[in-house]
Amino acid sequence: MKVILFGGTGMIGQGVLDECLRDERVEQVLAVGRGALATANPKLRELVEADPTDLSAVAGELAEFDACFFCLGVSSVGMKEEKYRRITYDLTLRVARTLADANPGLTFIYVSGQGTDSTEQGRSMWGRVKGKTENDLLALPFRAYMFRPGFVQPMDGAVSKTPLYRAAYALTGPLIPLLKRLAPNAVNDNREIGRAMIAVAASGADTRVLTPREISARATP
Repeated sequence: MKVILFGGTGMIGQGVLDECLRDERVEQVLAVGRGALATANPKLRELVEADPTDLSAVAGELAEFDACFFCLGVSSVGMKEEKYRRITYDLTLRVARTLADANPGLTFIYVSGQGTDSTEQGRSMWGRVKGKTENDLLALPFRAYMFRPGFVQPMDGAVSKTPLYRAAYALTGPLIPLLKRLAPNAVNDNREIGRAMIAVAASGADTRVLTPREISARATP
């Protein structure tokens, strides 16, 4: 399959990219982002754009892709709702609508998170915005799946781009093995998310919104 990847420089995206490059089912990855990746591979192409929603350079190729793995996102910490919505909802939907128009047979997988509010009415600002994003993605004319991972364990040296998260991982890292024993269905690692995305793109899933347990199940051969 041919995959478009957004957010390949982020912690989750790094794991997803690694799994795509390892998996024989993936023949090509087009990584779209504002900065270049520190990875070279014959399967990998890059589209570096100041505006990652601008896919005009590959407009004629979009119908050839089988899946889009959308791992691009920002932390809501310290951010006003208007700005968070502009980055989280507006950017995502611009990309998704472009892809849906060009290729309605595409599988679009969006990384959301536990706590996402499908009612769009809750107290959590980020939960409401993510819920609106999920709902509108699910309404588009392609196969859309929402991934809601739990605590995400970085593998192979992957690091978060958010300083607060990096500090939190430095403190909690030694506790991850204990957390996995006590609450195995609340933890996903970034490579596991990548394997699950590939599996869902290849053969679908029974639900359009996948919990940490369901992500783990799809990642298992």
